[in-house]
Amino acid sequence: MMFSMTSTDTIRVMIADDHPMMREGIAASLCAHGGIEIVAEAADGDEAIHCFSSQRPDVALVDLQMPGKDGLEAIRAIRSLHPDARLIVLTTYDGDARIAAALKAGASAYLLKNVPGRELAATVREVHNGSHVLPQALRREVAIHYAGDALSPRELDVLRLAALGHSNRAIGGHLHIGETTVKTHMSTILVKLGANDRAHAVTLAAQRGYIDL
Repeated sequence: MMFSMTSTDTIRVMIADDHPMMREGIAASLCAHGGIEIVAEAADGDEAIHCFSSQRPDVALVDLQMPGKDGLEAIRAIRSLHPDARLIVLTTYDGDARIAAALKAGASAYLLKNVPGRELAATVREVHNGSHVLPQALRREVAIHYAGDALSPRELDVLRLAALGHSNRAIGGHLHIGETTVKTHMSTILVKLGANDRAHAVTLAAQRGYIDL
């Protein structure tokens, strides 16, 4: 037996992305599949928090890279204000550390912007129904992150400073630790990332979402 979706069944969606054309394209793609209504749009993290609180959408699509508060900060803030919020990260950035951070922040799904419209609409419906969604292609990256090679907060501090071109001695000065300790951290970082040298480690860390260049 076929059932038609009534207005009370419509899923109310907010889109948070700093590119107007991207928001327009996402909205058109979702609405083309029926049963979804765009009730709010936000161009940055602060606006996303405000719009979510004022409109209380059923599901929100949030980009990670936005002016002001970024997507992760917006997700954390929204979840702290509305613990039952259902949020989907929709971004161009993959990488195990970035995905893991988004899920830890409270996202129910993580999608890349090249996702087909039908799959995006299906994910909105699944998240609205309380499911968590992570495409098969991204699951391996998250598994790698939790397999034991995730960088510690101190290792991330060292790597960020190395990315800025600081020497081991300068890094030690910034972090108030000895140069030998910095070298130890760097050696561990190289092993965890499978990097050949510092420059290679910085490149791999950026690709995986540990740091932004």
